[in-house]
Amino acid sequence: MSHNVVDRADSVRIGEELNTEAVDDWLKSSLSQQASTAPSTKLMLEGKPKVTQYAGGASNWTYCLDYENTSLILRRAPAGTKAKGAHDMGREYRLQKALKPVYRYVPEMLGFCDDESIIGTDFYVMEKLTGIIPRKNLPKGLETTESQTKLLCTNVLDSLIELHKVDFKSTGLSHLGKGQGYIERQISGWSERYSKAKTWNVPSGKKVMRWLEKHMPINERICITHNDFRFDNVVLNPNSYTEIIGVLDWELATLGDPLMDLGNTLAYWVQADDDFLAQSTRRQPTHLPGMLTRKQVVAYYCKEMEVDVEDFTFYEVYGLFRLAGIAQQIYYRYHHGQTNNPAFKNFWIFIHYLMWRCNKAIKASGKR
Repeated sequence: MSHNVVDRADSVRIGEELNTEAVDDWLKSSLSQQASTAPSTKLMLEGKPKVTQYAGGASNWTYCLDYENTSLILRRAPAGTKAKGAHDMGREYRLQKALKPVYRYVPEMLGFCDDESIIGTDFYVMEKLTGIIPRKNLPKGLETTESQTKLLCTNVLDSLIELHKVDFKSTGLSHLGKGQGYIERQISGWSERYSKAKTWNVPSGKKVMRWLEKHMPINERICITHNDFRFDNVVLNPNSYTEIIGVLDWELATLGDPLMDLGNTLAYWVQADDDFLAQSTRRQPTHLPGMLTRKQVVAYYCKEMEVDVEDFTFYEVYGLFRLAGIAQQIYYRYHHGQTNNPAFKNFWIFIHYLMWRCNKAIKASGKR
């Protein structure tokens, strides 16, 4: 496998620089303290780190610290005002640390810093998983066949299924979320967030909100949910790219309903026969020959999880509406001049499209 397909960070964006000296001092001190209490975890960092940054920025900022003998990842919240409960680095760190022993795809957590004097906010450091991240398109130079692509697709789904099968009670992870009542909390919560962030140029969403409230499933299953599970949040083995070696971005993980987690995943799933608007927003390679369609994903998931879902429409509409809420919160910031990122300029069109998808699915279901 070509070394060029491995995912790499780029130059640090202007205004998002790290205090490298302060981070280096804190990290070496922290790891030294860990080594004194647990010698098996000893990691001696050599030299000063070269700092690069991964693409993104709407969510948490992610940096790569390249030392002479190893590479580490640093995650911190973005600058500026944060919504209550958002960008909680301590929670994200503790959740992954608790989950690591029972879910093999979580990176190893190395240290959390709540001293804001170091870089202006809290942050955590974890191991770097070196591999391929399947973003909008697979890396140039990575040759794939239809059968290999299908295997990649099912392996990615299997890693989500494996998470949903973790027995959070017997493994002592009941503290990761509230659990029961999750469906109702999500519908009321996202309805409120969308309404508060609504701008004049997007739909009110009231029809979709009322439909979701009316058709909430009576029964809900509770498991550990990722809530942002996409291809571009998994890491693939660079020497065997159909093999999953890591799952990233646990900011939204909690105890929730697994079918709602799947609905969130499918909201991002753009398949080959989708219209041009969907294709223009595609951010993962789910259009490739060999990838399952959304209906096939639901069928595969239900078979592997041994669950019977007569009608997936509620979870489909929820996933699309939630994505509209996320996009609208981002667009609200742009609309009111809180960010000038040009990538957000036309999000209002995407929100119209997502609401249209919601109404189309509702109509097709025959449930009013």
